[in-house]
Order: sequence, then C-alpha cells, then structure tokens
Amino acid sequence: MRAAVLILALCALGGPAFAAAPETSLRPELRPMAEGDADPAEMQQIAALSRPETARPDTPELSPAVPLATALPRLRPSLRPDAIEEAAAAQLAFVAGLSTTLRPLKRPGTVEQKAMAKRQALARGAVCGDTDLQGEEIGTVPGEIAGCGVASAVRLRSVSGVALSQRAVMDCGTAKALKSWVDRGMKPAVGQTGGGVREIHVVAHYACRTRNNQRGARISEHGKGRAIDIAGFRMRDGSEITVLRGWTQQGQGAILRKMHARACGPFGTVLGPEANAFHRDHFHFDTARYRSGSYCR
Repeated sequence: MRAAVLILALCALGGPAFAAAPETSLRPELRPMAEGDADPAEMQQIAALSRPETARPDTPELSPAVPLATALPRLRPSLRPDAIEEAAAAQLAFVAGLSTTLRPLKRPGTVEQKAMAKRQALARGAVCGDTDLQGEEIGTVPGEIAGCGVASAVRLRSVSGVALSQRAVMDCGTAKALKSWVDRGMKPAVGQTGGGVREIHVVAHYACRTRNNQRGARISEHGKGRAIDIAGFRMRDGSEITVLRGWTQQGQGAILRKMHARACGPFGTVLGPEANAFHRDHFHFDTARYRSGSYCR
C-alpha cells in the first residue's frame, strides 16, 4: 500500500516533466575542456570524422600530430583501446572507400586505341562533312548530254552504318536527305524485324538519261545526281524485304508503306508501286523541289 502511494506521488511530480518537450537537445554534448584536453581544432576534426554521413571523398585527414586513437579517449573514456582502434579504422576505411568508388574507372589502353582508330577511319571515309556518310568524293561528273552532270559528286558506300548494295553517285544534298530518311524513316519503320537492316538494295543512282528512259522526255533527276532507286532491304538475320513482293503483304507491306510515307519531306519526289507501272518494284526518291511541296505517290 505504501509502495502504491509512493508511485502515485512520483507520477504526479514527474508528469509535467514527461509531458513537456525538452528545451534542449537530448544529444550528448562534449564535456567542457579541462587542462590537458585536446584543443578546439582537434575536437572539430574528431567530431567531423565521427559523422560518416557528412564524410566526403575530399575530407582532410587528421593531423599526424593528433592520432585518433589518443584523442578519442578524452571524449569517450569508456571505450576500450581495441574498440577505439577498430572505430578509427572503420571511419578511415569509409572515407577511403568513397574516394575510390566514386572515381570513374579508366578504360584499358587497348579500348581507347581501338576507339581512336575507328574515329580516324570514319573521319577518313566521311563525305559531305558527315561521318555517318561513308564513301569518297569524286568531284565533277560531266554529262554526256545537255542537262546531265554533277558539280560536286560523292560515291556513297554506307549511310548511318547501313551498307549500300552498290556504291551510289549523287550530290551532297541527296546524300544528306538519304541519311535523314534512313535515320527517321527506314530504321523506325523496320524496328527489330530481322535484327534491323544490314543493307539497302540500290538499283539506280546517277545515270545520264531522260525520265523513265523515254525518248524526248525531260532529263531525269538521276541525270543530275539527285535521285536514288531502292528495290529492297536485307536484314541482319539474312531475310529480305522487297518492294515488289512485300508491298501487298500484311507484315512487310506495313513496313514498306511507313518507309514510303516518311520519305516525304526529306525528298521532294517519292514514287512507289502505286505511282505507275515503272515503279511497281522499287522506290524512287529525289531531291527536286516544288512550290507546292513534296510530290509523293
């Protein structure tokens, strides 16, 4: 009975103390320095090292004149010497680990050499000031008849990493239009079908002739180095998509129609199987420009 009364009295006296929030932090503070204790600079270094969440890779080491194992006992005399050494080693390992794990690994020299060699090879083979256009510059191509010829021609062998079945002669404007279509039209239309396109089947490029080889017709854009004809595509897995057979098929037809539609814009003229009988087996792309915009059929 007396014990119960005593407990109730203590609760009554201590209630306000428990209910009210503490006015000061409950975090233990360093005791006031006494004679012989570490100086303030030592105290700050030790306190910083004891907070791993604030450690950074560039955290300066403690001064060799103030070993952590000798400074810590002044603050925490209850720690055993071996525990102090372990704590110090753990802190230093934490800081050292940050300085190594956050540093990017250096690539092996052979990798850098191969990458450099590849860049140099691409630079040597680049035409029209674009490393995605690989081939050679051939300069002026004279025309055999009036209206033909190319002032500054290039001979392309690949576009954006995709090979051409034959090296195609054209001007730089047509080469850049072809790259735009390959990147934004052909590749997105094919996607991962067959592993992607490995080679474009080119059936015509520069040729000094009239339109559709018709006597008396105007000079074709092929005769000016501004056109290319494409009959199909070889995939990386060896399969093929051809304009002649694939245009009316459900799967390949959808891919080919996307390619055809996305050529409008990069090219001024886009003709396919539905344009006329001359183009039932290939796409004709050229960079002629019209006031009304691209002509696509």
